[in-house]
Amino acid sequence: MGKGAYKQKELQIVKENKSMIKIGISVGDINGIGPEIILKCFNHREIFKYCIPIVYSPPYVLNFYRKQLNLNDVRINPIKNVSDARPKAINVIDCFQNQIAIQSGQFDQECGKLAASSLNAVAEDLLQKNIDACVTAPINKENVQNAGLNFPGQTEFFTQKAGASESIMLLCSDKMRIALVTGHNPISEVASKINSDLINSKLKLLISSLKKDFGIAKPKIAVLGLNPHAGENGKIGLEEVEIIAPLIKKFKDKGEFINGPYPSDGLFGSGNYRKFDGILAMYHDQALIPFKMISFEDGVNFTAGLNLIRTSPDHGTAFDIAGKGIASESSFRKALFMAIDISRQRNENY
Repeated sequence: MGKGAYKQKELQIVKENKSMIKIGISVGDINGIGPEIILKCFNHREIFKYCIPIVYSPPYVLNFYRKQLNLNDVRINPIKNVSDARPKAINVIDCFQNQIAIQSGQFDQECGKLAASSLNAVAEDLLQKNIDACVTAPINKENVQNAGLNFPGQTEFFTQKAGASESIMLLCSDKMRIALVTGHNPISEVASKINSDLINSKLKLLISSLKKDFGIAKPKIAVLGLNPHAGENGKIGLEEVEIIAPLIKKFKDKGEFINGPYPSDGLFGSGNYRKFDGILAMYHDQALIPFKMISFEDGVNFTAGLNLIRTSPDHGTAFDIAGKGIASESSFRKALFMAIDISRQRNENY
């Protein structure tokens, strides 16, 4: 091949790099299933048509699991910076200099330090617009908190990194989208946190995201009650009568398609959740239990309401099956494609 041909090939790579969406991926806890689901996802070569992945991890971690999983066709490309990333490979930026002995399924505080370093590195490139969006692999919260990342979860971490006063956790699948008014709060504190201002701001964030990120011009939203049977007209708690219902009326008066408050068991048990583009739940388990029962294999956690894009698979580190080669990459793949789709949606409209 002549010198001119080499130049032409390099120009083509540069062109592809500029036009293709770059997705940063934090490696999560390396003793969990994060590295496995990342490798399994990109073992499907067609995915490289849609994005250029950059994983923030020591290369030896992915090479260890690649060998263990016998995924010899997966190409790992160590790079220094995002600008060096190439298509059709898992580009890897070493974000942690210390080497850790990988012990699949084991709790190790050093893994928390690596996971925290990976999160910080991907967030920095996201803020600098070196990447278009990010997908975060599962972390062990205790581990990363011990490492100095003092956040209840990754949602709160990215909210602070974005410089935002608030965001909304939005769980998504092909079957439903459900958001939370309160997030990682003890159940004993939930009722005291429910107020008109908080629900109002969360509803606005949900409506805005459904329009901006999912292209739904006039979203239909169901709001859940806080108490059993949505309070039964004040017989089992007053939050619905005094706070939730009046706020829903204000939104309806403005022309928004907001309905409720609905009892959670009735909405999901009857299947009527399918009639809505989004659901607003009052607290964590009110949303997460039905969501995971219905969409456990393909659920995605999206941090909505920020000027950056972060998604993650809706499951944890799964230490009990880590290293056994049986973890499903389905939820991670869904999170990856959602990050790509939202990035495209925002670029088309803003």
